[in-house]
Amino acid sequence: MAKGERKRAVRGRAGRMKGGRGSGKATSGHVRLWGRHPVEAALMNPARQHRKLWATREGIAALDGELPPDFPVEFADVTDLARLVAKDAPHQGLVLECEPLEDVFLDNVANGDPARPIILLDQVTDPHNVGAILRSAAAFGAAAIVTQDRHAPPEGGVLAKSASGALETVPWVRVVNLARALGELAEAGYWRIGLAGEAEATLAEALSAGPLAIVLGAEGEGMRYNIAQHCDALARLPITSAIESLNVSNAAAIALYAVSTRGGG
Repeated sequence: MAKGERKRAVRGRAGRMKGGRGSGKATSGHVRLWGRHPVEAALMNPARQHRKLWATREGIAALDGELPPDFPVEFADVTDLARLVAKDAPHQGLVLECEPLEDVFLDNVANGDPARPIILLDQVTDPHNVGAILRSAAAFGAAAIVTQDRHAPPEGGVLAKSASGALETVPWVRVVNLARALGELAEAGYWRIGLAGEAEATLAEALSAGPLAIVLGAEGEGMRYNIAQHCDALARLPITSAIESLNVSNAAAIALYAVSTRGGG
């Protein structure tokens, strides 16, 4: 089927695409975030349910805005906070325990603004990379990121710190089957482009004017064969032979920039 020929799916069709933050949570079922930007963004997110904030007085003073008078805060020193987070994590005097975000379903974002791309990650498991991709997604106005539930990092402090607040603003859809999700996006009118270093076409050549889904695979292995088969086109970033490949988060940022400037002068 040629670019632009698909019709977008009708809103409100029966059923929901499977997905959500159903796995990878801490044993307690809670999420612990640290650092000024992640904690501040979580505190400002009305969809986030908070349980407790551990903080130094300097950390509280650095927050943008005031906490409600009844907000549960326990003041602690820097060494005490270090025991609550990952080893050597830069907590900046703030550690927040909260509930995981509610599930996000693919049809909630697939029927949204067609100008905003959707990023799909095939077995990208490093929380630093997924966090950085969330940050780029926020910067360039992506509609969502989509990952396979069993092959993606959990929502947590390391990822949130790398996302620098974007975990609270960019919808994150976790699906059972990524190939099936790509099929659903095709039905919704998305042109699906998989980034692959061996592709003949460049990303600029593969871009279309309609809704776009950009697929990125894990570093080293790249996209799985079955996932590549569910793409409408494969494309590469036009990097020189001086380097073999880019970090997946860097590739995502460049792809999102290319999408944001398509059709520009």
